[in-house]
Amino acid sequence: MTSRSIVSNMPSSANESTAMNNNTPTPDTEGQTLPERKIRKQPIPPASEARQYRAIGLVQGRYHPSEEQQTKGTVIADDGTELDAVLLGRVISLVKNHLDLSQSHLWVVYPRTRQDDEQLHIQITGVWEPELLHTKEEQEEAANLGKIAELHSQDGYFSIRGEVVYYSFEEEKVVVRIQQTPRKKTPPKKFTLQLKGLLPERPLKHFWELHVVRQGSDLIIQEAHDFGFMKPAGGRKGQFKGKKRPPRKPQGSRDQGPREKPSKPQKSNHG
Repeated sequence: MTSRSIVSNMPSSANESTAMNNNTPTPDTEGQTLPERKIRKQPIPPASEARQYRAIGLVQGRYHPSEEQQTKGTVIADDGTELDAVLLGRVISLVKNHLDLSQSHLWVVYPRTRQDDEQLHIQITGVWEPELLHTKEEQEEAANLGKIAELHSQDGYFSIRGEVVYYSFEEEKVVVRIQQTPRKKTPPKKFTLQLKGLLPERPLKHFWELHVVRQGSDLIIQEAHDFGFMKPAGGRKGQFKGKKRPPRKPQGSRDQGPREKPSKPQKSNHG
């Protein structure tokens, strides 16, 4: 499949990284998290399908639980940015029983944009600590990944894959709709994520693979690949479901009300 791509102009201080993408049954799939004490060999594994939705990234920082609830709190990133955060699934047990929260960790997170104030917040689904790979086989595999693993494991990288539903060139604002993996007997949930950056002309209703870096509380597009137009769900536009299409009127006809009967011809008195 051919795709058009763009590399936006990023500040030199940006964390320039690219990564492969995935929505496979790993921590980047909604509702599925790391088994306790199991460390993956890649924080963001490759995509198995061309059009797999996802929004996942990495944030290096210290997690501070709130006084009211340990599963909700704040991640203070190493760059000083404070991000509202919640813990998901089995990572709760990791945080409670195994991790030293006084230390900085590289968190695997799902990014979200709040609807009320458009601020970034994160859902923590795992932790990436490759130094804990304990077997020789795991260490060799991680080493063989070389630069790919290094690039895909950097703080601030986010992999975003979904449909662009809003784009403003003037504001450099991009809104992506992402569909979560459907669960049993429930329809898939959708959410939107706000990014900053530039895209080629007419990006709407196309599926995009976006390589993104975090700068403060903003997600900045670094590289974008267009995977084509998204076909509308539910059939062709204008299709009637369960009803017959109303008959079409002949071209040029107009509703002019009831017509009067023509009067009968009258004989002339002249003759």
